Amino acid sequence: MKILIVDDERRIIEVLEAYLEREGYEIHSADNGIDALKKTKTIIPDLIILDLMLPDISGEEVCRLVRKESDVPILMLTAKSSEDDRINGIVMGADDYLTKPFSPREVVVRVQAILRRVKKADKVDRIEFNRGKLVIDLMKKEVTINGQYITLTPIEYRLLTNMAQNPGRVYSRMDLLEKIQDEGIYYEGYERSVDTHVKNLRKKIETDSRQPEFIMTVFGMGYKFGGVLDAANTPV
Repeated sequence: MKILIVDDERRIIEVLEAYLEREGYEIHSADNGIDALKKTKTIIPDLIILDLMLPDISGEEVCRLVRKESDVPILMLTAKSSEDDRINGIVMGADDYLTKPFSPREVVVRVQAILRRVKKADKVDRIEFNRGKLVIDLMKKEVTINGQYITLTPIEYRLLTNMAQNPGRVYSRMDLLEKIQDEGIYYEGYERSVDTHVKNLRKKIETDSRQPEFIMTVFGMGYKFGGVLDAANTPV
């Protein structure tokens, strides 16, 4: 699998390259945002490790531009360590967020967890709800409402698919954080970012986001998926 490391510190690239190549990954690198965007299109990486402090355009802008065209997993690396910075990174589409200084071994674990989660999500092919109103094609990673394709961010997609595969189950915010970030790797203080993702997801899939039929609020507890699984579906 191909990993693109984007960082203007050559030493960091060299260290991460050594650790990740040892695990069998094919490593490519870029030391600025413009080069990173070009390589994202030519290399088509399976994952991007992205530093936010770049010399030309910010890592945030790189993430935003990548997200317009791709759902490739992104692990952000940054010296910014405030809670708001971390939440903003997740909200804008990052799959995980790691502050400097960091352990190269932890980066490897995060990368493996992200890629394992992505692979796991591909096992089920297609599920439909409410007589075909909502269709999730997990092979193509496409979602349609009333036959119309809708664009979701990677986090919105994971939030929806994890809940949809367990209709009626009540998820706390921390439960959902475990699902939309890494398996077993999460942080206190991120809970309120889930509400932002749910709000944005509802705007895209609900007829009336104030009276949702799919992403339901369970007051005092969290959220649950309220869609009714169609009988002819592939088993979940």
